[in-house]
Amino acid sequence: MSKLNGKVAIVTGASKGIGAAIARAMAAEGAAVVVNYASSKAAADAVVDVIKADGGRAIAVPADVTQGAEAASLVATAVAEFGRLDILVNNSGAYQFAPITEFDEGMYEHMFDLNVRGLLLVTQAAVKAMTAGGSIVNIGSFVTRITPPNSAIYTATKAAVSGISGVLSKELGPMGIRVNTIEPSVTQTEGTQAAGIDGSGLESFIVSQTPLGRVGQVGDIAPIAVFLASDDSRWVTGENIIASGGMR
Repeated sequence: MSKLNGKVAIVTGASKGIGAAIARAMAAEGAAVVVNYASSKAAADAVVDVIKADGGRAIAVPADVTQGAEAASLVATAVAEFGRLDILVNNSGAYQFAPITEFDEGMYEHMFDLNVRGLLLVTQAAVKAMTAGGSIVNIGSFVTRITPPNSAIYTATKAAVSGISGVLSKELGPMGIRVNTIEPSVTQTEGTQAAGIDGSGLESFIVSQTPLGRVGQVGDIAPIAVFLASDDSRWVTGENIIASGGMR
């Protein structure tokens, strides 16, 4: 029996990368999935097409999660289309790196708006639609464990994600809603390709520090999200699960 049969999930930022992999994995386990995107309609539609080709249910829904009205509309669309909401994966995020002497206010605002404000707004809307048994999975980052140079703003946003998860696990626990965080290390995506990380000296260094001897793949992260969304993790809340191949 599939782990998520009868459940409905929203995955933000699901047109590519980790979000797309999570959306596909949840659909494969029986969930109806709302594939959220901000601008990449064609990419989101492609994710939906793959899910439907495999016999799953999914729709692509545009929403800028940093805007309260759009976050609420995203949740309302999920409920209108599929009748309920059981799972929220807060995956939308951005990263930029700069030394403290060079970062600017625009960089700060962009990352905090998307990584923190957006997460809070979608969660606020989602919990009004969820009932007991609901699960919220926040995508944090292993960066908070290693605090590399030039990452002060990005690391701060992901530290906020972990802190929010801890607070909400206590706040929403009495409602029967669980909240957990996944903290991936460097994971190969379109973003790492665009940033020049793939095949770089930085990637080689990361691999040298990782006991399992490689960088992460999106397929390494998606099953963890499925676990946290499923009843298999019914006694797990307020946890930060490190997915780093053993890197510390």
